[in-house]
Amino acid sequence: MRKQMVAGNWKMNLGLAEAKTLATEVCQALREAGLPGGENGPQVVFFPPHPFLTTVVEAIGKTPGVSAGAQNCHQEKKGAFTGEVSAGMVRTCGGTHVLVGHSERRAYFGEDENLLAAKIRQVLDEGLTPVYCCGEVLQERDGGRHFEVIASQLGNGLFWLDRDELARTVIAYEPVWAIGTGRTASPEQAQEVHAFIRQRIEASYGEDTARNMTILYGGSCNAGNARELFARPDVDGGLIGGASLKAGDFVQIIRSF
Repeated sequence: MRKQMVAGNWKMNLGLAEAKTLATEVCQALREAGLPGGENGPQVVFFPPHPFLTTVVEAIGKTPGVSAGAQNCHQEKKGAFTGEVSAGMVRTCGGTHVLVGHSERRAYFGEDENLLAAKIRQVLDEGLTPVYCCGEVLQERDGGRHFEVIASQLGNGLFWLDRDELARTVIAYEPVWAIGTGRTASPEQAQEVHAFIRQRIEASYGEDTARNMTILYGGSCNAGNARELFARPDVDGGLIGGASLKAGDFVQIIRSF
């Protein structure tokens, strides 16, 4: 049975004290509500900026079902890479997950599938969970190329893994055209692409693997639309951006299942 998840990508926001307060408030609200907890509740993952990871892990404490991860990592295990962070460093700071291939990393830092595949290798080798992001930009969506683009991102970035390794991975679909453009992906559009992703997994890895994969939606999901999105059969949760910076909104999203 696949796991539901709500992940909060804080991007380059907040200060140290604010990060600690946000994590503390979310965890307190979840404990008071009896969430997430248990095998049937959604998993919650914070993705703070690198310098705040240890502080956020400490703020989480033993809150059941909640953990933290990194927004990125380097593709090498160690070395003379000033300013970079390895997957091993994330692990030793208490992180459990790493975002790989976020649309902003692809757009602003030129990361392609070959580089992302190397990062996934490092994340898995450290026993962490990669959250692999894929999705099309506006021109690709309007040109009817979104399925082609996503199939390429999956094939080159992920489908070199063996079945067990893929099963340890989470996929997040980001319709880049629906982020900050004034356009919104409908729940039907989200479901259509999520179903396509699951079909591609089934074609390469079989029905059991596809059925058990967690696939998140990452296109401007918020407290107002989360319940309708999460009700779709192939949408297992969300990768939340701006709404994850407000404790009340983020908790409301978590409670949308």
